[in-house]
Amino acid sequence: MTTTSPTTVRDAVHLHDVRKVHGTGGRGVTALDGISAAFPHGTFTAIMGPSGSGKSTLLHCAAGLERPGSGRIVLSGVDIGGLNERQRTGLRRDRVGFVFQSFNLVESLTAAQNVELPSRLAGRRVGREQVGDALAAVGLADRAGHRPGELSGGQQQRVALARALVTRPDVLFADEPTGALDTVTSRQVLELMRTLVDRAGQTTLMVTHDPVAAAVADVVVFLKDGRIADRVAHVGGARGDAAAIAARMARLET
Repeated sequence: MTTTSPTTVRDAVHLHDVRKVHGTGGRGVTALDGISAAFPHGTFTAIMGPSGSGKSTLLHCAAGLERPGSGRIVLSGVDIGGLNERQRTGLRRDRVGFVFQSFNLVESLTAAQNVELPSRLAGRRVGREQVGDALAAVGLADRAGHRPGELSGGQQQRVALARALVTRPDVLFADEPTGALDTVTSRQVLELMRTLVDRAGQTTLMVTHDPVAAAVADVVVFLKDGRIADRVAHVGGARGDAAAIAARMARLET
């Protein structure tokens, strides 16, 4: 991650002096206070910080889910500030994938049907082969006909990942994707996300409170009071030092 540099084609997401205030008047709370950052294609970034530091707000603004109060956001080469709601919805549908802590699967649908559901609701046809490829990419090619109740928590999150990846998004945004999983299952999902970056060049931005999860990323960005307070670069898989990341987090929380 770099700061204040101009947007280039190598950046999947670029934020320049982004500000966001929740509420109005004297009760307004500054969530983002002049954030400038660039996230290159094919990298895995973890975003950490104390509660209320602006982590999720940064993720939601970068993904076009929320509008900042000011500043500029370029997503996949598109300045999203100039888009109307219909255009923003189309950009998210075509260029972005989302994974959240809750799996948000429909219990009555199979894994394959859950993967294709958002595209169908948006009026887009997703081929059976494309759905199969997405499930295969997350190691669930043999679970396409299973419903969520027949899958473990980790497998359900993998279905959610496949759903996010089926349209081959430019950027995957993940908000606490392992927050509802046990330690072993969490590790498996993180390894899968790391593999998607390494083998498929999947640009990924992940909000997490877990230093172990953050250690899987290439870069860890620490927020405090809506500003970038610290960063660790070139973490990456086994090289990641979760203890060192936890120590940095502890300093921010004091």
